[in-house]
Amino acid sequence: MIRAALLSLALAATPAAAQQADPASIAVEAASLLSKAAAALQEAETRADRVEALTRTVRAYETGLTALRTGLRQAAIREGALRATLEAREGEVSRLLGVLSTMERSPAPLLLLHPSGPAGTARAAMTLSAVTPGLQAEAAALRDQVEEIALLRVLQESARETLADGLTGAQEARLALTRAIDERTDLPRRYVEDPARLRELLETSDTLAAFASGLSDMSGASAPENAGFEASLGTLPLPGPATVIRRYNEPDAAGIARPGLLLALYPGTLLTAPAAATIRYTGPLLDYGNVMILEPAPDTLLVLAGIETVYGEPGQIVAAGAPLGLMGGQTLGTTAGEFAEGAAPEAGADRSETLYMELRQGEAPVDPTPWFAATKDG
Repeated sequence: MIRAALLSLALAATPAAAQQADPASIAVEAASLLSKAAAALQEAETRADRVEALTRTVRAYETGLTALRTGLRQAAIREGALRATLEAREGEVSRLLGVLSTMERSPAPLLLLHPSGPAGTARAAMTLSAVTPGLQAEAAALRDQVEEIALLRVLQESARETLADGLTGAQEARLALTRAIDERTDLPRRYVEDPARLRELLETSDTLAAFASGLSDMSGASAPENAGFEASLGTLPLPGPATVIRRYNEPDAAGIARPGLLLALYPGTLLTAPAAATIRYTGPLLDYGNVMILEPAPDTLLVLAGIETVYGEPGQIVAAGAPLGLMGGQTLGTTAGEFAEGAAPEAGADRSETLYMELRQGEAPVDPTPWFAATKDG
């Protein structure tokens, strides 16, 4: 794993201009997060409530790997900018190096000698004394840029071991979480809808709205006592660290508008419950892939569509922050090399998995944006 001391040394030696982007400090923090996550994974194996502990461990790995990806991307961007600057000034740099080289080889008396006599020599001396500090400062700035490129390259190369360890740890934590959930039998349950009625509803619903409305009308499972759900307006966390790529009723490229949010997440992201809720439905639905429908309050449904691995069954009550499932795709790249390639400046599809989220109150969808802390001001 990357040694924090090495990266701290790199940061200390990096000029102020580079510290504005600060890729080294981001990498140091990411390495620390991954190290703590590894320790938490070991602890979670022995704790009684392994599901809760492993949920926090997976999220810690995700945070650390995301931070490291950010640091690597900034390092690559900074290195590219420095190289472009040096290449653009290649002629100027060559002339500067030539002048400095000549000054270093020539004896001081010869540098001051001028063919026009003492007056010319005096003027030449004053000109040289004025120019020399500027040349030296320019040379020092170029040297700093070259050294910064070297340090950024060391940072990127050294990160591969940290990436490999972090990716392995994240995968182990996800597998351990899946096993812990499979073995867990103590989750409280509520009455589950008649399977025959649910199957009929699935067969006759041609839209997500129709299915959700029918599910609301079915008697059976009800939300946990959660009178505080309305009070959570504007404070709920998203199901995972995500970027909103399509807002409520915003049409897509085909002109189709959906009454929900489309979120972009990293492959393999762990999804967690924004609030305490009863699971009303899990499984495939129409062309939405795997769908989970939560009931956080009476007459309120939260629909999550596009999950690859779903945790839990209808009737189970989940606490806020409880694991709900995993997004699909490769888990942040199956190798450190793939992860690093995803952090390249030109990589724009690293959050390649999408989750559709819809909030329904009564029989009508409502804009989820004001409910979530990450989107209410967007």
